[in-house]
Amino acid sequence: VITLASPLIASVLFYPTVLLDSSSSLLFSLLLAQLPVFTSASPVPQRRPTDMDKLSNQTKNLMKLTQELLREHAFDSDVEPHRFRSLPEMSNRSANDLNNLELKPTLSQLHADLKLYEHHFEWLNKVSKKHHHPALPKLVEMIREMKSLINLLHRQMLRVEAPRLTQATPSLPPHLPYQFDVLQSSHELLQHFKLFCDWAYRAFISLKPKVSAVQ
Repeated sequence: VITLASPLIASVLFYPTVLLDSSSSLLFSLLLAQLPVFTSASPVPQRRPTDMDKLSNQTKNLMKLTQELLREHAFDSDVEPHRFRSLPEMSNRSANDLNNLELKPTLSQLHADLKLYEHHFEWLNKVSKKHHHPALPKLVEMIREMKSLINLLHRQMLRVEAPRLTQATPSLPPHLPYQFDVLQSSHELLQHFKLFCDWAYRAFISLKPKVSAVQ
């Protein structure tokens, strides 16, 4: 169905006999040429986000949750380091490595790292419940977001045929008798995870063109 854009076009179309001279004929031709502009204009469809877009966005959201937890429960004193012996090693990952990442090994390693963090944060969630940790609701939300990210990453791994690595057994701290111990462990784990999220976010962005090349 053609909707006429203006009374002028309508008058030209329905009363062509009025256009007798050459100038009127030229005007009629010009108006007809403009009809597609008035009648067929439609919004440009938006590009659907890819799984790699979703991975980077969810990682960014996890980093934001981590930063909020650190701000809400900041420490004035130094936190005892190295309570966790089995967290992913971050000292050997730098921004200079991002352009040289290989697709399949990196996706597999990020998945294994996230599974390891998942075990640590589920442990932290359990001990936080015993001590009525004030950050518990946001911690539960964080674990839920982490599980969603792991599932999305696993789906991307299947698409590019990236192998799933053997899961390492986490080495968790012994029983924490005091709430202060829980708070210190929370702080160390969150600080470490914030560094991981920052690196993983950049890695997903760097890997996006390589995923497009193999799909």
